[in-house]
Amino acid sequence: MTAAQDVLRELEALGSEQTCKTYRRHGVTEPMFGVKFGDLEKLRKRLGRDQALARALWQSKNHDARVLAAMIADPAAFDLETLARWQAEATCHGQTDALIGHVGARLPAAPSAVAAWLDATGESQRRAGWVLVTHLTQESPDLEDSFFSDLLPRIEREIHEAPNRTREAMNRALIAIGARSDALARLATAAARRIGPVEVDHGDTDCKTPDAVSYIAKAREHRAKMEAKHGGKAVAKPAPAKKATAKKATAKTRRAGAAE
Repeated sequence: MTAAQDVLRELEALGSEQTCKTYRRHGVTEPMFGVKFGDLEKLRKRLGRDQALARALWQSKNHDARVLAAMIADPAAFDLETLARWQAEATCHGQTDALIGHVGARLPAAPSAVAAWLDATGESQRRAGWVLVTHLTQESPDLEDSFFSDLLPRIEREIHEAPNRTREAMNRALIAIGARSDALARLATAAARRIGPVEVDHGDTDCKTPDAVSYIAKAREHRAKMEAKHGGKAVAKPAPAKKATAKKATAKTRRAGAAE
């Protein structure tokens, strides 16, 4: 077992003020070292699953350590209550996104957590619910399409009035739902056309809000090519929607910590 203090020292050595500046523009708050996603990914591969280390890193409250904690945490050690407790402690959407992507979406009971989070009053919890929906479209092929199509009227009804970061996550979820199957693509595309442009304040960054209609079409086209490449067999996951940004490092950080 690797000591948390050893990992924190390594994270500190990997950090840079320039990356900290980038993270601050994306809403990350101190403490942090400013470690690039690629370096966190290398650590994840080396450390493997280590729940004790993940718990200690999360408790450090350091942003980079918390993202890494989500990456190495063992989903088998979580139930929905534990997941909700960790999520409530997240100090930015990047930490929430990492936790949901690496842990939450892999819990067997994850679909049952969606409704409570979508109905929450706090923006962080509501965002977590829609981020979970996005990951479930990819991680849970056995879920009926109706689970996702039933959410489309809610997206139409609420997206323009939702808090900023929740609105961003809802748009990502809309794209992910449309990417899942041809039937859902038709429904999600029709919903996206009725919704129209989605305005998200990305702050002092180069990030742009993806257009759901065009991204759904691209995702379905990619999936069709992948299935043709595999002899017509269904592929495990549709292509994830990527956030348009001028800085690849920022987009990757959003996936580790973040948004599309």
